[in-house]
Amino acid sequence: MSGCAGPAFAAEEPVDAPAAKRIAKEGAGLRTAIFAGGCFWGVEGVFSHVKGVKSAVSGYHGGTAKNAKYSVVTTGMTNHAESVKITYDPYEVRYDELLRIFFSVVADPTQLNRQGPDVGSHYRTAIVPTNEEQAAVARAYLAQLERAAIWDRPIVTRIEPQRTFYPAEDYHQDFMAKNPRHGYILRWDRPKVEALKAMFPRDWRADFLRDGPPGA
Repeated sequence: MSGCAGPAFAAEEPVDAPAAKRIAKEGAGLRTAIFAGGCFWGVEGVFSHVKGVKSAVSGYHGGTAKNAKYSVVTTGMTNHAESVKITYDPYEVRYDELLRIFFSVVADPTQLNRQGPDVGSHYRTAIVPTNEEQAAVARAYLAQLERAAIWDRPIVTRIEPQRTFYPAEDYHQDFMAKNPRHGYILRWDRPKVEALKAMFPRDWRADFLRDGPPGA
């Protein structure tokens, strides 16, 4: 089974990103959002523990259907990013709160075309709004983070236009829940989940939300 890289790295320290000044006004009904933050195992793992998230599916965003498969995406030649598509209830967790969690415990926005041990454009960090409200909130929050100068290096995370999202292979779905003792999970992703629990207790859900692509 192929998977994310796993050198002897340790997870970086989480960052206390500020609450967003531009609050998302999304109304009633479920919404979707797409986040790219390096290997999708950890991105999915964190958001699967967030209250209000109803679905978290690992997949590929930014390229075409023809080569939206792991063996090809990981060559870095397809323009896809390993991503997670989230369905959430904004009455329980707003989009701006999801952004704060993303930048606090999921991804380092200063690493260009990589996250930790994983290198390549398919491991880039990106925010993919699915409606105009999300886009406005994302632009405002990135500007807020740049002014706050939390990181020593420039923020390279970009807002990308929404394209078709392609669910990843079944073995990538719920990977953390299925493989809790996997070396990569223990070194790289488990600390992110623990940081979520410690830093966002009101958003923390102990149970892992198991999900997967339709028909998986």
